[in-house]
Amino acid sequence: QVQLVESGGGLVQAGGSLRLSCTASGRTFRTLPLGWFRQAPGKEREFVAQITWSGRIIYYADLADSVKGRFTISGDNAKNTMYLQKNSLKPEDTAVYYCAGDSRGGVRSRRGERDYDCWGQGTQVTVSS
Repeated sequence: QVQLVESGGGLVQAGGSLRLSCTASGRTFRTLPLGWFRQAPGKEREFVAQITWSGRIIYYADLADSVKGRFTISGDNAKNTMYLQKNSLKPEDTAVYYCAGDSRGGVRSRRGERDYDCWGQGTQVTVSS
């Protein structure tokens, strides 16, 4: 069973930056597909980014159109950790950010919640105007 723990959330002013981390444990992490979702108050959870990688090889990476050019997704096998670097933050980026993993593995697009079978508890990101 995979456990995911997010960290790095907080309060930041518009235009600022934050880096979220998602650390996985409980199984071999080498090629565990991971993703980020977010849920703003009163809205449905939405896809933000995904990555499948091993060492220095990125097999698949994808970002939602709303964050392209501002967010970057990356991973560190040695630390079993995925990162979401968020720059040029906007108030509309305010949400609870969730890390998700697919223990079934494989390289493919995963933009839906049902593409993942394990989830973190979420970390709050608030962007003030």
